[in-house]
Amino acid sequence: MMSGTSADGIDAALVKISGAPPNPKIKLLHHTHQSFPPAVRKEILRAAEQNPLTPAEFSQLHARLGHVYGQAALSACKKFRISPEKIDLIGNHGQTIFHQPPSRSFSPLATRHRALPAIPSTLQLGDGSIIANCTGIATVSDFRPADIAVGGQGAPLVPFADYLLYRHAKLGRVSLNLGGIANITVIPAAAKPQDVLAFDTGPANILLDALVQHFTHGRQRFDKNAAFARRGHINNALIYRLMKDPYLELRPPKSTGREYFGAHYVKDLLNFARKRDIKAADLLYTVTYFTAESVVDALCRFVLPRHKISQLIVSGGGVRNPLLMTQLKALLQSRTNSSFPSTRHWPRATRHFSSSITVVTSSHFHIPEQAKEALAFALMAYETFHHRPSNLPSATGARRSAILGKISYVELP
Repeated sequence: MMSGTSADGIDAALVKISGAPPNPKIKLLHHTHQSFPPAVRKEILRAAEQNPLTPAEFSQLHARLGHVYGQAALSACKKFRISPEKIDLIGNHGQTIFHQPPSRSFSPLATRHRALPAIPSTLQLGDGSIIANCTGIATVSDFRPADIAVGGQGAPLVPFADYLLYRHAKLGRVSLNLGGIANITVIPAAAKPQDVLAFDTGPANILLDALVQHFTHGRQRFDKNAAFARRGHINNALIYRLMKDPYLELRPPKSTGREYFGAHYVKDLLNFARKRDIKAADLLYTVTYFTAESVVDALCRFVLPRHKISQLIVSGGGVRNPLLMTQLKALLQSRTNSSFPSTRHWPRATRHFSSSITVVTSSHFHIPEQAKEALAFALMAYETFHHRPSNLPSATGARRSAILGKISYVELP
């Protein structure tokens, strides 16, 4: 089960796995999505936006989410028409509330108490013991800390699954997930695990969803079919400002989240738009363009100078945004075909690469766009249960491989 930065709900996948890397047998049987109850989502966002919460409130949310995930697992079993007794294992990512990996600077919250030095940390809520006892199924949860403990970013972790799903002897591929945050996994042709590169490129749906909810006063959760943004045009001053964001300049490995691209970032966007008299639709259009441009910029800066890529495989909720997908394809074509001139030049030099990259969605590989990350955590849970590591140090920057997560067992009959 997976619930991401957008905190819109829980993706659940029923996966049949056997064997072991590098050639496990992985079959996706079913998948579903369940929204968080509105009151629960409100509490998640309250915590994730770094509003003050008491220890009691954190404890309550951790336990409450355990029950929510447990019920989601049982509801998924009912929908899939499979008895929970036939499920061997649950892998649950949990809801990220705070993520501060090793980096050049720490968030204000992490450095508030000056008497203690800031250290890398991450926090995902959703008590695995409650999930296990609610469902009667052994549960693996809290995957990220083990990677951070050995010097990694704790993210992205999905590249482990990307590598097993998409590696090819002759084709270089990039897996792009457009969730709340956009992240890529680079899998060169004939790659070995240590050849995989992965990192968060920047924001995806997190900014778009927040802006839509602001302008519709909560009546809409996201920009369905990009109907809002399609009414606008690009604002050059804003896109220039966005593309100068310091996060884009950082070299991988790197990861980010709501701590950076959250409420404060959205507030700055709205203030900038207000001072420049930028219309709401123009703001949405420009931020949609920024999402696509930041992905392509990351590919051109950190990937294409080193690797020949033939396919970009896209998954996540952003696949359902037709404007974002159109912009992504157009920008990728403009940067990977020297006869197609780029219309924009940021403070850094724009480079072109004479290669053709085909854009497909994960459904091309029989993995629905909304199911891939849930499938990935099923696979990681499977590896943990068999005492095998499932982080990729080349992707997270960890000093070594690590067995991820914590196992919550249920009492034997």
